[in-house]
Amino acid sequence: MSANAGSSAGPGGSQPTAPGPSQALPLRQARDWVLGRAYWAGEDYKPQDARGRARRRRGARPAPERGREPWRAGGAERDYLGGTMPRDNMASLIQRVAKQARITFRGPAPGPGFGENLHRLQQLLNEVRAEDLHLAPRGPAAVPGAGCSRAGAGAGAGAGAVPPVSYMHICETESFSMGVFLLRSGACIPLHDHPGMTGMLKVLYGSLRIACLDPLPPAAPPGARRRALLRSRQLYTPASPPCLLSPHTDNLHQIDAVDGPAAFLDILAPPYDPESGRDCHYYRLLEAPAAEPHALPREVWLLETPQAADFWCGGEPYPGPKVSP
Repeated sequence: MSANAGSSAGPGGSQPTAPGPSQALPLRQARDWVLGRAYWAGEDYKPQDARGRARRRRGARPAPERGREPWRAGGAERDYLGGTMPRDNMASLIQRVAKQARITFRGPAPGPGFGENLHRLQQLLNEVRAEDLHLAPRGPAAVPGAGCSRAGAGAGAGAGAVPPVSYMHICETESFSMGVFLLRSGACIPLHDHPGMTGMLKVLYGSLRIACLDPLPPAAPPGARRRALLRSRQLYTPASPPCLLSPHTDNLHQIDAVDGPAAFLDILAPPYDPESGRDCHYYRLLEAPAAEPHALPREVWLLETPQAADFWCGGEPYPGPKVSP
């Protein structure tokens, strides 16, 4: 919202005029303006007369000026009277998500209020829909030779090939990164981890099946089998709450697009950084598919593997509202 609305009278200038209904106003100024009890003096904003101040102190509703009765007010004025600003003057939802992510993940470790801030971030993330980011259901576009820093480029990324997954970068700071992953129908982001990171996924369109695992001690050397606990395998849709991955729980996961293309908003805190020990590792589940589904959770064996040759990630421009974290 603009902090300077209307015009101000400088030295030798004309007298300031009240702003029109279409101009953006700070909420406090807008509230008084639509009640007709305001004048402008630079950036200083005050009730027009002492009676207006006294009436407000006593809790009485100021009498509306002629032609300014609330029931005759225009749409913008009705919004002000209702205590809200017009929607086009509000920060976008994705901007509010980014701001809350910055608040939630500030500092090197979870501090006081982390749980409350994380809950607030989950609530905001749960409100995001594809249309908020100007997205429509589709698979990723063909981006020949494009690569994604998160996954690199696999052997299948030949010239002219369409990537199974694309990534739209929204923003990144030292404390978190945020973007959108687009999956073609039947695409899979293989089983991988996020060492020391918190992850949050919100499905924007389509359906995803997400399998989450926890590594079990002891830690295995590279190339050796390791034990893990397969905790869940759930279907997520736009109606589902965000999937939360903590540094210690559900940190390993595999994501499959089900019955068509899918997209999800992704937050990682802090971002991947191999120099700081936060690199992505891929794993393969060492068991044959069962005829009958196993009860979960259950113990499984994993083997760390290179990135699969048929998996790579392309890049696409982000079409949604601008975000300044």
